[in-house]
Amino acid sequence: MTHKTEIYYGKVLLFGEYSILFNSKGLTIPYTHFTGQLSFINDDKYTDYDFAVQSNKQLKEFLSFMLKLEAQGEMPCTIDFKMLSADLEKGLYFESNIPQGYGIGSSGALVAGIYNRYCTDKIEANEFISGKEISRLKEIFSKLESLFHGKSSGIDPLNCYLQHPLLIHSRDDIAITGVPRSKFESEGVIFLVDTGKIGKTGPLVNHFLEQMRFKEYENLFLTDYIPWVNQCISDLLSGNMRSFFESLIKVSTFQLRHFTNMIPDNFVPAWQHGLDSGKFQLKLCGSGGGGFLLGFTTDYTAAKNYFTGLKRDLIPVYKSN
Repeated sequence: MTHKTEIYYGKVLLFGEYSILFNSKGLTIPYTHFTGQLSFINDDKYTDYDFAVQSNKQLKEFLSFMLKLEAQGEMPCTIDFKMLSADLEKGLYFESNIPQGYGIGSSGALVAGIYNRYCTDKIEANEFISGKEISRLKEIFSKLESLFHGKSSGIDPLNCYLQHPLLIHSRDDIAITGVPRSKFESEGVIFLVDTGKIGKTGPLVNHFLEQMRFKEYENLFLTDYIPWVNQCISDLLSGNMRSFFESLIKVSTFQLRHFTNMIPDNFVPAWQHGLDSGKFQLKLCGSGGGGFLLGFTTDYTAAKNYFTGLKRDLIPVYKSN
């Protein structure tokens, strides 16, 4: 059976990592620098045969996971398991240059691809999709992606599937949005910096949830951190850059102090330097622990020069012009 080729982009969660698990706002955008698509080993598309074989194995594990959900009456959608199983035996895999463990949606793109091709009662992704349908998709993807993350918000595969910036107002209120470039600072740049280390989402999420059992930590997170995250999102979308960077500094400082397990040790000095110098601010990109960090600056040249000195390249995600 032939399929229409579908390309799935990576994503960048600008704001909302961890906090959307507790009903904060969130803002996520597709990132076309990294892509993935379902393919077959015998199509000669793979760039790395071992990767293709490993991906096929991973998809078989995903199939087993969904079959288990089905047997337990917990499968959130209807998947054509017969077709998926047959395709896996033919060498189906997910051809992707989205680095795994880097916080930019590698598992989200995979889940979106499987849902789009094999779900028989899928909600179509289009510009007329309703808020109710978006919320339902989030529920479905949250369940499916839990294989990879232990607990998933569902936002990553949702973004990869819809391929539009998404504003998460709350757990049950998500809408397609846009980030106004014309209101962003003339020298403003959002960038990624590679920590050179792979992060593992599941253990970090579990650690965070354990921390939230301590009342003092929970109070700090809910009463201080979440309002700052929400303010960053509101200011960024409205173009209020002065207020945005004031709140961003608070978010960055909080993460440096209270998300220590999620920040690679070798990047703590750079993180602190950004805060002290005001040349840039860093924050987690996804669950952290490695992968990419997300940076914001109004002086990209200064930020780039600093990281060049550390032998780290910056990858622009968003430029004002």
